[in-house]
Amino acid sequence: MKKNKKESFFWTSYSDLMTSMFFIMLVLFVVTVALLHKEMVKIGEEREAMRIERDITQAQLDKIKEIQEATQTIDTTYFRFDKNFNRHTLRNITVSFNRSSSNINDIPQDVRNTLAEAGKAIRESLLEAQNKTPEAKFLLIIEGQTSNDGYVANYELSYSRALSLVKFWSSQKIYFDEAGGIHNCEVIISGSGRSSQFRELPDNKYNTKNQRFVIHIIPKPGEIK
Repeated sequence: MKKNKKESFFWTSYSDLMTSMFFIMLVLFVVTVALLHKEMVKIGEEREAMRIERDITQAQLDKIKEIQEATQTIDTTYFRFDKNFNRHTLRNITVSFNRSSSNINDIPQDVRNTLAEAGKAIRESLLEAQNKTPEAKFLLIIEGQTSNDGYVANYELSYSRALSLVKFWSSQKIYFDEAGGIHNCEVIISGSGRSSQFRELPDNKYNTKNQRFVIHIIPKPGEIK
């Protein structure tokens, strides 16, 4: 009789143990499935975030390319685009100041008229770029130059030449700021004297072609969303 009781107690305990272990395994299985599901959701979210970031990055790159190409289509009647230096030079416009002078009136009237048309072409190009890509920004650098003639004030002289062009455009109602309807352009007036790498050869005191302007239109992507 005692033996039967012991056996009955053993099997009851064994059954309870198996039930407990099954319950524990079930709980562990449910927890594991829940954790795996959470991790899969997290991985899915990370992949989606990476996809969105990749698409945004590509869109930004496309927009930057569009901005860079915007000013390369400026009227070729007046400008030639140099891909190596990302700049524009006056095309078929002979600009040559008198030696040691920054007086815009040194330049013949017909050439000044062409300079006015060139300024309008720059303004139209910037307006077009602004309309296509409002977030884009541009630097318009007017660089004056001088001949390699040893003149002690060549830097000051080249700056004055660049300034004379900007003043001339202003006198013709050609503006590159709010007055001209342009909100995304900063005008920089500079003088490189005879030190610029953009020189007409031979680079000597007899070459008056370096008594001129160089126009740089540099795009800045700004904040692209």
